[in-house]
Amino acid sequence: MPVRNVIRVPAPDSFFHVYNRGHNKGLLFTDTQDYDFFIFLLQRCFGPIQLKTAKGRTYPWFGDEVRIQAFCLMPNHFHLLLYQHSNPSALSRSMQSLATTYSMYFNKRHKKRGSVFESVFKATPIMNDAYLQHITRYIHLNPKHYRQWQYSSYRTYLGDSGYAWVDCSRVLNLFDSQTQYRDFIDDYLGLRDELEKLKYDLADHGENL
Repeated sequence: MPVRNVIRVPAPDSFFHVYNRGHNKGLLFTDTQDYDFFIFLLQRCFGPIQLKTAKGRTYPWFGDEVRIQAFCLMPNHFHLLLYQHSNPSALSRSMQSLATTYSMYFNKRHKKRGSVFESVFKATPIMNDAYLQHITRYIHLNPKHYRQWQYSSYRTYLGDSGYAWVDCSRVLNLFDSQTQYRDFIDDYLGLRDELEKLKYDLADHGENL
């Protein structure tokens, strides 16, 4: 099972399950605009190319050091699967940039002050291919109606081009086809207890991510 708690010095050339939630279990995303802005930040930070403003200025970008492999946003929390290349500080720097930008946006838009996120993000290293497969299922199964949930990368894994900047290849290469991956996700009823155990191990006692 994964190591719990925040990874202080993430190892290079590794996959990480990264997650966080709203301060005092509050909402991180109140409507479509919030979801869309956070997804834009994911593309801006971790996409394959550096994006620019309308005036031609470049945004902060970490996609040459950290690539996003999967994600799911829920009203009061999020899950990301990130792959960090050789720079061991890239994941921390990229997540700090993303959290700071979103917090500024959220507080300004909703006329709030103070912390938006519960704490510093948590990152769990993925130790083998079997767990890599399993964690993507866990991420994509967070919404009850996961097939229709538009704020995750699940449909991208099945060929939808909406989030083409998500790098699905490393996970899909572990399957014979996208259809096999879909069946792997759908075949979860017998694994419900295992998923609940994983949820317990990833969160603090008594807390629900």
